Amino acid sequence: MRRMAPTSLPVARAPGSQEDLCLLSQMANRHGLVAGATGTGKTVSLRVLAERLSGLGVPIFLADVKGDLSGMARAGEGHPRVAERVAQLGLTGFTYQPCPVVFWDVFGKQGHPVRTTVSEMGPLLLARILGLNEVQEGVLAIVFQVADDAGLMLLDLKDLRAMVQHVGEQAGTLTKRYGNVSTASIGAIQRGLLALEQQGGDRLFGEPALDLDDLMQAEGGKGVVNVLAADELIRSPRLYATFLLWLLSELYERLPEVGDPDKPRLVFFFDEAHLLFDEAPPALLAKVEQVVRLVRSKGVGVWFVTQNPLDVPDAVLGQLGNRVQHALRAFTPRDQKAVKAAAETFRARPGLDVSKAITELGVGEALVSFLDAKGTPTPVERAQVLPPASRLAPLTPDERTAVVQGSPVAGHYEKAVDRESAYEVLKARAEQAAAAAPPPAQGRGRAPATVGDQAGEVLGAVVKSAARAAGTQIGRQIIRGILGSIFGGSRR
Repeated sequence: MRRMAPTSLPVARAPGSQEDLCLLSQMANRHGLVAGATGTGKTVSLRVLAERLSGLGVPIFLADVKGDLSGMARAGEGHPRVAERVAQLGLTGFTYQPCPVVFWDVFGKQGHPVRTTVSEMGPLLLARILGLNEVQEGVLAIVFQVADDAGLMLLDLKDLRAMVQHVGEQAGTLTKRYGNVSTASIGAIQRGLLALEQQGGDRLFGEPALDLDDLMQAEGGKGVVNVLAADELIRSPRLYATFLLWLLSELYERLPEVGDPDKPRLVFFFDEAHLLFDEAPPALLAKVEQVVRLVRSKGVGVWFVTQNPLDVPDAVLGQLGNRVQHALRAFTPRDQKAVKAAAETFRARPGLDVSKAITELGVGEALVSFLDAKGTPTPVERAQVLPPASRLAPLTPDERTAVVQGSPVAGHYEKAVDRESAYEVLKARAEQAAAAAPPPAQGRGRAPATVGDQAGEVLGAVVKSAARAAGTQIGRQIIRGILGSIFGGSRR
């Protein structure tokens, strides 16, 4: 296949110059970094990069953790700062333009619901997200294997919880065939699932699952900008990391190799990228590094947007060939280390003190270095980022609703589907077993138990079981909950 000449995408312009600093379309999948302190303009740089790539027909995925990127769906309206930048840089022919946008939201409030199934996530990734050790990970793999052998589908978290419980109850039998299933490992998995569910994991798992083709669409010759509403999701960092890593992993596994195409198939922008790595276990970081390194050959570019280059692990930072560095503050030793580290990642330009410039950059200014046609970083240059053509202000709720209702996937993901799967099958089996079980033998000379007697026995058993757990805080909470629900009505 004949390789075409790269398309130049203007991003910034040096003061007093009429030549733009451009990102080459063929290098956009070599990954990139947009960094800078709060309020220095990095989100605008993200917008400009996304707008240029969208205009070339490249689909975009944005994780919008602050809720200020929705305005990309509308053309700019003569914002004073935009007009000032247009005049300052002498941008003739500048026009305000919107991007085609599709909104997504794990919670289904600000966009189309986005889901995957437990089976698609798989035991390896789930084990890493749940923070399981090697032994516990092996038990989770047994849970998945038992489900596969029994033909039980794992679609949502209640399926997985039911399957874990089933394996725990049948541990003695299953150990002979699959290997040791310890009670401690089953408990660790159940605790991990509970923590994930408390972060909203039940919303992420289910059907209809996200079709990756729905992220890779074009409209009117422009690539669709997929905006994930993450302002609420980011409060659950483990769930946030789970979704992002699954999405990248799925793209790597499902897309064929293309090498370095004339333009990317899809470009990811992760705003506030440090939240992706905060509190992430080493195994998860290793998975991120692996996916970022390998997904490039599938034509997918990954760009991290964060405050400090040190927020990104070195193994990942070394793979980011394109750089847009906004101002950093150097008030503390860590800040000074970050300035030095950022300066050392650029290819030097004679006459430019990079370390000094990083602390002096104004709002909307940046140190820019993109890869040239040979894949070599260009010498760093101090420049002003071009203004965005879309609206800076976020959409109103009514405007967002209109975009969601008019999107090409409207109505497809809104209604959850709960097919018969592991939970329903195991529940039905338990009910059939209970119905087929013979009634308990009555003692000699003892009158048959009445319904009231049976209820009393059940109540006594429940209270006794809870009392045995009363030595712990959880046990005390259980007793309060049980007794409160039983006696609360009689006190009214």
